Amino acid sequence: MLVGLQNSCVVLDTKADSIANGGKTHFKMLNSCSGAGEVAEVEEVRGHQRVPSDTKEFHEATKRDALMRLKKDLDNLLETVEDSKRTGVQKEMCGFEALYHRFLQEDGPSVEWDRIDKLPEDAVKDYSTMKCPQETHIRDMLEKLVVVKLNGGLGTSMGCHGPKSVIPVRNDLTFLDLTVQQIEHLNKTYNANVPLVLMNSFNTDEDTEKVIRKYKGFKVQIYTFNQSCYPRISRDSLLPIAKDFSIENDIDAWYPPGHGDFYQSFQNSGLLRKFIEEGREYCFLSNIDNLGATVDIKILNRLIGDDRQGDKPIEFVMEVTDKTRADVKGGTLIHYENKLRLLEIAQVPKEHVDDFKSVKTFKFFNTNNIWARLESIERVLNAKTMNMEIIVNNKTLDNGMRVIQLETAVGAAMKCFDGGIGINVPRSRFLPVKKTSDLLLVMSNLYSLKYGSLVMSPQRMFPTTPLVKLGDNHFSKVKEFLSRFANIPDLIELDHLTVSGDVTFGRGVSLRGTVIIIANHGDRIDIPAGAILENKIVSGNMRILDH
Repeated sequence: MLVGLQNSCVVLDTKADSIANGGKTHFKMLNSCSGAGEVAEVEEVRGHQRVPSDTKEFHEATKRDALMRLKKDLDNLLETVEDSKRTGVQKEMCGFEALYHRFLQEDGPSVEWDRIDKLPEDAVKDYSTMKCPQETHIRDMLEKLVVVKLNGGLGTSMGCHGPKSVIPVRNDLTFLDLTVQQIEHLNKTYNANVPLVLMNSFNTDEDTEKVIRKYKGFKVQIYTFNQSCYPRISRDSLLPIAKDFSIENDIDAWYPPGHGDFYQSFQNSGLLRKFIEEGREYCFLSNIDNLGATVDIKILNRLIGDDRQGDKPIEFVMEVTDKTRADVKGGTLIHYENKLRLLEIAQVPKEHVDDFKSVKTFKFFNTNNIWARLESIERVLNAKTMNMEIIVNNKTLDNGMRVIQLETAVGAAMKCFDGGIGINVPRSRFLPVKKTSDLLLVMSNLYSLKYGSLVMSPQRMFPTTPLVKLGDNHFSKVKEFLSRFANIPDLIELDHLTVSGDVTFGRGVSLRGTVIIIANHGDRIDIPAGAILENKIVSGNMRILDH
């Protein structure tokens, strides 16, 4: 009995064979989709005969049932796909099924804590020791580079509609505007042709295509491709909640499966092979909302220029930066099973979470700025050895339905490559805008704008950015956030700002040192124009105290 997709990922033996095998059903993951090639056994379910002896056995039996039922659900979904899109969708569903199969099989933390080794001395390179290339070599190096931006996210968490990349962040310029300016400046300065590639999701593709038309006159070639679109899974049945492939009609039933999907989707789009054939060697990949993630000539020089060391190419680079107490939940680099790999907090056994958060034990965290060799990506994909840890993202939809999203992280692929290294970069290369508190910093006089790149003011005495916490109730949405500032305060000498409650700021306010402003419920605080607050606490009744 053949069950499932055309060129099926899973083949089940006939029922007669299962009975002959003592009530076991065999299934095999075929190389055509997953490359697993393993034969496993699943207890066949017969009506109500199964009586789980405990909770774990019950869950295991539920998972085994779900794997067999998934095939039928995916077949039914594929029947609703337009013929012109069927081949591409089948590839995506093979990827989803392989991920789903691993989700059912894997149990417990993916890392045994006691087997984590100390990072070798040469595992993380110090950025400050890297050499600048000769000016005459820069153009040739840039011709071997592709810049990729992860552009699948929406701006809903900040109260904006459409792709996050079109939120204005500085001088009415958006994340996308700044990125295009950066690449164009490189191309003009060195007479190069560095392409910009945007990985969109089904959430951002249509709007992004409309926006990028305005860049036609710029000296930068822009390519786009879509990451996969996977069905959300019911947490109760462990089966897809989607009924058909009319994604726009039931958008809550689908999701983009995290940025770890980049590698396979990049290959499926044809762009990976295209750039290899053009002689491109590396891609630099980063989140589009990280305004510090610009093309770095010194890192590129280490990969393909004067500073390259040894005969073997570096296949994978993860930019890391020094961890502070604000970054304790960020992924870190570890040495495990003789390879460098990314360790996320979700992989850490509960009893070791405090160890993971220790700034002394794990000194670096991942910026998600990744450099990867294109031919190595193709080799790993073709060998079907791309094996990233699964992130199980639990969500509750507006209708109350509990669902699961299976995702992967792009940095988790590091262990699949040879010759990977970390580079300890300055904090300036990690400037993400996730909340309006980040937006306050990048809009302020802490930074000046130069060819699309933000440069910290030389007047700032410390290279670290201030720690800013703005109350969710009044500042979390961009529109309301902007309405609370007559203009952005002077933050050059600010160390720490906490604002809670109904607070507004007049024009020309200066904040220095540690400033805490808390409006009690029902009260409102208006910081007057021209006010200078240095190491002050402003309470609900406008008392100003030394901090």
